[in-house]
Amino acid sequence: MTSSSPPTIVIVPGLRDHVEDHWQTILSRKLPNVRVVPPLEHDELSCATRIAALDQTIASVTGPVVLVSHSAGVMITVHWAQHHQREIKGALLAAPPDFESPLPDGYPTVDTLRQNGWLPTPRTRLPFPSIVAASTNDPLARIEVVTQLAAAWGSRLVDIGAVGHLNPASGFGEWLRGVELVSELS
Repeated sequence: MTSSSPPTIVIVPGLRDHVEDHWQTILSRKLPNVRVVPPLEHDELSCATRIAALDQTIASVTGPVVLVSHSAGVMITVHWAQHHQREIKGALLAAPPDFESPLPDGYPTVDTLRQNGWLPTPRTRLPFPSIVAASTNDPLARIEVVTQLAAAWGSRLVDIGAVGHLNPASGFGEWLRGVELVSELS
């Protein structure tokens, strides 16, 4: 692996997987050399199954990797990093949820998340450079919790303002700041 080869961007979606007008989907069409962790056909709430899907995707890449994770995809990434040694060039961790607190209606309960292996949330320093992009009004995590997670992971915290959960429901499709942050890690 040469450090001059461009990295492969691996998109790690959240629990809703592929959403056509989501910033990750738009980013995957704009950037060269992108792989997307495929949606699950069964065990959709299983953290272990999602970690295995991420691991398979990363294993299919030769050369440097930059992870681009959103929401539960951030949790998949930090759980994956606990048990795998693959060198990662960097990770953008956007809008991490607080799975240890009750989520809004329509999301899994804390008990369901615990039963499916999501808890406890890893709080170990990540073995690669990372940027946590945090919304100040995310309905899935208070900024104080995200700030603590970023510190525990050794991530640089970037306050992206009051952008909700940084998804189509919050008015976000294309996210140009995300492209800039990915470029910083590449």
